[in-house]
Amino acid sequence: MGLLFPSLRGYRRQWLGRDALAGATVWAVLVPEALAYATIAGVSPVVGLYAAPAALVLYAVLGSSRHLVVGPMAATAALSAAIVGDVADGSDAHFTALTAALALTVGAAALLAGLLRLGFLADFISEPVLKGFVVGLALTIVVGQLPKLFGVQGGSGDFFEKVWGLVAGLDGTSGFTVLVGAGGLVLILVLKRLAPAVPGSLVAVALGIAASAAFHLEDHGVEVVGAIETGLPSFGFPGVSFDDLGSLAAGSLGVLLVAFAEGLGAARTYAARDHYEIDADRELIGLGAAGLGAGLSSGMVVNGSLSKTAVNRSAGARTQLSGVLVAALTLVTLLFLTGLFEQLPEAVLAAVVIAAVVELVDIPSLLTLHRVFTHRLGRAYGVAARPDFLAAVAAVLGVLVFDTLPGLFIGIGASLLLLLYRSSRPVVSELGQLPRDGHFASLDRHADGRRIPGVVVLRVEGGIYFANAERVRSAVRQAAGRKGTTAVVIDAETVSFVDVGAVRMLDALVGELDTRAVRLLLARDVGQVRDVLGAAHAEDRLRHVYPTVRAAVEAAMTGT
Repeated sequence: MGLLFPSLRGYRRQWLGRDALAGATVWAVLVPEALAYATIAGVSPVVGLYAAPAALVLYAVLGSSRHLVVGPMAATAALSAAIVGDVADGSDAHFTALTAALALTVGAAALLAGLLRLGFLADFISEPVLKGFVVGLALTIVVGQLPKLFGVQGGSGDFFEKVWGLVAGLDGTSGFTVLVGAGGLVLILVLKRLAPAVPGSLVAVALGIAASAAFHLEDHGVEVVGAIETGLPSFGFPGVSFDDLGSLAAGSLGVLLVAFAEGLGAARTYAARDHYEIDADRELIGLGAAGLGAGLSSGMVVNGSLSKTAVNRSAGARTQLSGVLVAALTLVTLLFLTGLFEQLPEAVLAAVVIAAVVELVDIPSLLTLHRVFTHRLGRAYGVAARPDFLAAVAAVLGVLVFDTLPGLFIGIGASLLLLLYRSSRPVVSELGQLPRDGHFASLDRHADGRRIPGVVVLRVEGGIYFANAERVRSAVRQAAGRKGTTAVVIDAETVSFVDVGAVRMLDALVGELDTRAVRLLLARDVGQVRDVLGAAHAEDRLRHVYPTVRAAVEAAMTGT
C-alpha cells in the first residue's frame, strides 16, 4: 500500500473478525460521546457525528498508529467553543460555520507542521502542564454541564463565575431533570466500574430516550435535544470570510498543540505495548488530514482519543480497519438513526459528558507531583524545588481564571520559567575522597568522605552558561578563599554543556586565582564541553584537563 494505510501492510485474514468487533465496540462509545462533545463546542449534537467519518478514514490512510481512534474530544471541543465564541457574530449559523472553519485551520496547520517535520513541538508541553491543563479544563466542563443536570439556566464567564451562576439559579431546579440526569450519571459510573466492557454511555442514552418517549418527559420540564437533521453532512468549505479565518489562526495553534499532544500520547502508549514505532511527523500529517476532512464535512475539531483508543485495543483491534468500520457505522447512524436521538434528554447528554471527563480530574497525580521533593532540593532551589507541581497548578489556575487557551500558555510559560530558574542555580557540591575505594563523592551524601588538605574539589551539577556563570564563579572564589587552599578542582563530569561566556569566565578565573597563588584545575570534561574548550582555545590557560578527579588532585598536591 506504499505510504497509504500503513497499518494494513501485511494484513492477515484472521485479523478481520477482531477489527470488526473492535469497530462495533468503538462505535457504541463514539456516537453518544460525539453528540455530547458537540454540545461542549456549542453546536448541534449532530455536528459531532459529522466530524467523525472523514476524520477516521483519513487518519487511517495517513496516520502511523494501528490503534488510535480520532474524533471529537472534550478538551479541544472546549477550546473550540472559547475561540469561536470570540469571533462569532451571535448567530447559530455563523457559530456552526466558524466551528467547521476552525477544524480546517487546525488541520491545515497540523498538515503543514508535519510536512515541515515539526513533530518535536509536542515536547514543549510537559506532562505535568498537560495534566494540569486537563484537570482545569475538566473542572470547567463539569461546571458548564451541571446546569443541564439540574435543569437551570447556567452562568457564563470563567470557572468561578459559572459556579456562582449555578448556585444562584439552584432555586429553579427541576426535580424530574435531576432524577433523569443523576440516574444516567450513576448508571454510567456503575457500569464503568462493574462491567467496563459494556458501553455505559450508550446504555444510558438508550434508556434516556426510552424514558423520554414513554413518560413524555418534555411535558414535565425536562429539556430534550430536539430536531436533528437526518442524512449526510454537506461537503465543502464553510461559509466564512477570510477575516474570520485570520481571527481563528492564532487560536488554531493552541488547539493544535493540545490535540497533537493528547493524540500522540495515546498513540505512543499503545504502540509501546504492542512494540511498534510512532512517527510524530506522520501523526501530524494524519491529524491534519483528519481535521481537514472534519471541517469540509461541516464537523468540528478532532484529535486522538486515549479512552476510545483503549477501548479499540482492548476489543482486539489489530489495524486501522477498525476505524474505517467505525466511520461506516457512523454514516449508517447519520442516515437512519439520528431521529432516535431527538427525544434524548439533555440531562442525560450532560451525564455522558460529566462521566467522560470526571476521571480526568486526577487530583492524586497532582499530589504525586507535590511529593517529589527532598530537603536538598529545597535548599538548592527554594520555592522552585517542585517545578512539575508548580507548572501543573499554574495550568489549572490559568484555565480556571483566564479560560482555556490562556491557561495552556500560562502552564507552558511557567514550566519554561521554572526550567530557566533551576538551570540558573546549579548545585555546586563539594566532594571528598571515600576511604573504601578512593573515589570522590559529595560530602553531603557521604559522611565518611574526607577532604584533601589544601585542595577543594567541586562538582557543578548542570551546564555552565551565561545565566549561571556568575554563581559558579562565586562558588569557586569562596572555595579558593578558605585558609590554606592551594588548588580548586572542578569535576566536570556532570557539566552537560558550556557556552563561550562560561569558558571566558573560567579562563579569567584562572588568572584571578593565580594572583592569589591558587590553581584552578579541570577534571573529566566530556563531549561538547571538551569541544567548546578546545574551540575557544582555553586548555592552555586552564593548564590541563585531567582524565580523573584523582589525577587532578595529585597534580594539585605535587604542583605538576
